[in-house]
Amino acid sequence: MSEASSKPAVTLSALLGPRGAAITKAMQAAREFLGGHGTAELLGRVGQTIAEVPGVEHLDKRFFQASYRGDVAAPPDDLLTGKGVFYLTEQRKLFLDCTAGHYQVTWGYDHPELTALVREAMGSGVVWDDHSNIPGATVKRLAERLVEVANGRAPAADLREDPNALNTVLLGICTGSVGASSALKLALKHHEVVRPGATPVLVALAGNYHGTDFLAQRMRGMWAGYFGGIECVEVEPNDLRGLCQAFAAHRGRVAAMFAEPILMNREAIVLDAEYLREARRLCDAADALLVIDEIQTGFWCPEVFMFRQYGIVPDVVVVGKGMTSGLHPLSAILYRRRYDRLAQYDAISTNGNAPLAAVAGLGCLGLVEAHREPIGALAQHYVDRLHELAAAAPDRLVGIRGKGLLAGVKFHRVADALEFHRRAIERGLWVRVHAYHEGHSTILTKLALAADRQVADFVVETFHEILKEM
Repeated sequence: MSEASSKPAVTLSALLGPRGAAITKAMQAAREFLGGHGTAELLGRVGQTIAEVPGVEHLDKRFFQASYRGDVAAPPDDLLTGKGVFYLTEQRKLFLDCTAGHYQVTWGYDHPELTALVREAMGSGVVWDDHSNIPGATVKRLAERLVEVANGRAPAADLREDPNALNTVLLGICTGSVGASSALKLALKHHEVVRPGATPVLVALAGNYHGTDFLAQRMRGMWAGYFGGIECVEVEPNDLRGLCQAFAAHRGRVAAMFAEPILMNREAIVLDAEYLREARRLCDAADALLVIDEIQTGFWCPEVFMFRQYGIVPDVVVVGKGMTSGLHPLSAILYRRRYDRLAQYDAISTNGNAPLAAVAGLGCLGLVEAHREPIGALAQHYVDRLHELAAAAPDRLVGIRGKGLLAGVKFHRVADALEFHRRAIERGLWVRVHAYHEGHSTILTKLALAADRQVADFVVETFHEILKEM
């Protein structure tokens, strides 16, 4: 079809069906509302129904699976549009997103610099995607920059032959699940070389979450009846004795240990520095790979990679989620070159090369580096305020979990955590609650880096108010 055609063949409103024109009109009105008000004004209206946005009959989820509320008959009230740390729902309620778009929208919704950067890239000829055999300049530069930042020095060319450096990058993968799966493959390939014929053992933390790949889920106890020829062992976070016992019990067969600096799937438990340093020592002695999963923590701290706060160098680092601020799934693994044993298509996603997503990755990296001090200051301020919250309500709260902007509020009683969650959502604070495993009773937050002290104070002060009402 000719590009000069005067009338577009497709439009958003047409593609959304018979109600498309009304829905897009509501989206535009919501966008104008969010863009036309400052942070203080928006905070003052969080939880309210915004009359400036027209009411519309929205699409329901009748064809969704039940686990994603496909069986709910109530009027749909999903996301309409967002700006910064705020979003409006289809029923016109204004929310403050305390979880950064399911933990991955690093700089909030529609960040002006990232939006402008992506548009500039498209105007310059950067394509949306390409084949992994012909990576664009942005993909190659992102790999180089990740190596520089992970090792804390530049230029990357000086790191190419350093056996102790994280100097090899696999970027042709889309999601964190594929990234964790790729790290597992590296570990198993290495195990085959150094311990041929020995049954490999994978050590992981109890409560781990390394994605939805079959083997990754096996590490957290799923699908046990379907696996043979491999053993998975769980150890408790920060239990030094248990960690040492696991390696001793499987001496000569440990292929890898997987660890997350903050276990967001287990109420935001933070790993102690001593624990990770011991894990490093044990892996060295066992010729096993230490894999640090930074899918949650990467790009969310001043150092970009949280492992750098621990004074260790892992063998493999997995990064995803926040690398592209939600523009397009793009993940990576960084590792020492001596473990580079995978063939070209052993670990790949069809659309994992993504030159345009790599632009967003470079942009996120640049923004973190440019705002390193404010990010650190905001993280410390938020944690300090949350500890004030815990001190004010010791009868209800066990304490504060997490680190920096990845924080959890742990309750003594599951019922209190659930009630707090209900009241927070009612007030327009989008938080998550961990109460679906025995003993879990934690409210989880992960503020986007677009937040400021005003936002952090509002969140904590609203938490205070909810606790007083309960």
